[in-house]
Amino acid sequence: MKKFVAAVAPALIALTVATPALAEKLSLNTLSEYLNSLGTVQADFTQTNDDGSQSAGKVTIKRPGRMRLEYGGGLNDPLVIGAGGQVAIFDPGSNEPPQRFPMATTPLSLILGRNIDLSKEKLVVSHTEVNGDTVVRAQDPDHPEYGAIDLIFSDTPILKAWVIYDQSGGQTTVQLTRMALGGNANDRMFNIRYEADQRGTPID
Repeated sequence: MKKFVAAVAPALIALTVATPALAEKLSLNTLSEYLNSLGTVQADFTQTNDDGSQSAGKVTIKRPGRMRLEYGGGLNDPLVIGAGGQVAIFDPGSNEPPQRFPMATTPLSLILGRNIDLSKEKLVVSHTEVNGDTVVRAQDPDHPEYGAIDLIFSDTPILKAWVIYDQSGGQTTVQLTRMALGGNANDRMFNIRYEADQRGTPID
């Protein structure tokens, strides 16, 4: 379980088109409006961990407050759910209930918050343009020990990737492809207790 948690948790503690060489970075207000406009989002993802290992799966976001990362999609596959102010990591190699910790200790609120304002004082520590993409690095100004996150946007804008930097200096990249907006996402997908019951690891 420790190996799985070490690989997945940093990615939560938490989404290519050619662009002009002289593209300008998008404003923080534009990016905030874009993130606030998102409701249900579904996409494929590829996760690259700090040691170079990779995994893939599907992510479903239902703003505000809910995310599901499926590494395979079956009851015997790894899964991460963010909902109800918690993040739960389901380890298929353990018979224990999922490991849970407060969402507030992760950068997930930058994607899942009800009212996102990237212009909030001291929230964004860098705001740059890289090869036509806008890259925003943010962290909790009151708790920098929680780590930082890079949000990477195309010029449309579309959230195309994020990079998590943990407090030990490691980084985890999640690249999104085949993004689809809207559609149905049953609330049960984000029910941590229901998922635990289905996997035979009920929460007390």
